[in-house]
Amino acid sequence: MSGPADLGDDPVTDLVHRADLDGLVRLVDSFTSAREWSELLRLRDRARAAVETGRQLWPAATLAEYRLALHSPPEWAARVLDGESGRFTIGPLAEVVASRLTWADLDGLVTGPVAAGVAHERVARGEDLTGLVVPPVIELPLALASWERPYTVPDYSDDGIDDGAPPIHLDWSEHDLGGRSPTVIDDDESARAFRQLVETWTDSSTGRCGFVCVEGDSLDAVAALGLRRARTAPVSFGDALDLLAWAGATGAARGRRRGAALGRFGVWWLLGALCDLGEPWPPDPLRLGTAAGALEWSWWDGFEPSSGWRLSLSACDRESGLSWVMSASDEA
Repeated sequence: MSGPADLGDDPVTDLVHRADLDGLVRLVDSFTSAREWSELLRLRDRARAAVETGRQLWPAATLAEYRLALHSPPEWAARVLDGESGRFTIGPLAEVVASRLTWADLDGLVTGPVAAGVAHERVARGEDLTGLVVPPVIELPLALASWERPYTVPDYSDDGIDDGAPPIHLDWSEHDLGGRSPTVIDDDESARAFRQLVETWTDSSTGRCGFVCVEGDSLDAVAALGLRRARTAPVSFGDALDLLAWAGATGAARGRRRGAALGRFGVWWLLGALCDLGEPWPPDPLRLGTAAGALEWSWWDGFEPSSGWRLSLSACDRESGLSWVMSASDEA
C-alpha cells in the first residue's frame, strides 16, 4: 500500500503504473474533495486506458466518472456524458447529472443521443422541454402529460444510491377466492410490455415476474394465479404510474439501474398495450390518459411475508370486462 511519501510528482501516473487500485480510489476522493476536476478527469482517462494493457483499474475509472457526474460543474460533468462512460456505474450518468442540473445548465454542452437521455431524465422530474429537438432515442413527449406527475427519482450520493419504491397508503380488504374460475385470455402484447418493464429484475438480478389477463374483475385476475385467499387495496392512477415507472427504472437487488427516463417509457408502452393504443407510436397523450385513467388499479398480495423489491398490481377495465394482474419480486 502506497502513501503520499511513496509517490512522485505525478501520483496518477505512479499509481496507474503500479496498478494500485486502492491508491487510485483514495486519490479520487482527494481530487473530489479538492474539486480538482481536471485531475479527476485525467485519472479517469489514464485508468481506463490502463485496462487495455491488462491492468484492471476500471473501478477507479468508474468511480471518477461517477464523482464528476455527481459533483462537478456542468462543463466538467458534460465531459463524461459521451456515450462511452458510465457502463459500470450504479446508474446511467445521464440520470446522475440530471438529478442536480437543469437542461439550461447543460444546453450546448451535450449533444446527440446522450442529450436526449438527459432531456428525458429532466422531463421525468417535471421539467417542460416542449420544442426542444433531440434525437428520437426515447419517443415520448418532452413534457409530462396532464395525467402524469413528476416521478419518484433516486437519491445519488458518494455512498451509492437510494432508489426505494414510492411510498403508498394501503387500505386493505381481505377476500376468499375459492369459488372463482376465471377464463384466462391471451394478451401477448401486454405481457411482453410488462416483462420488458421489469427485465432488469429477471435478466440482471435474481427476480421473478408474472402476468395474467382474464375475463372478469381484479379478484378474478388474482385468483388466476392460484391463490385461494388474498387481500387488495385500491391504488390511485397516479400511484400506479409511479410504482410502474419505479419498477422499470430500478435495478432491483443486483441489476444496474436503468433510469427514470426508461421507466417512464416502459409505463407508456405498457399502458398503450393494455388500452390497445400502442399504434401509432407514441400514443396521443390525451387518449392514453383517458383510457388508462379509467382503469381500476389495486395492490394485492397473498398474505405472504415480503422483503426486498416487490411490485404487485392489478388493473380492471370495466368497459371491456378484462382485468390484468402483474407481479415482480426480487429478494435482497
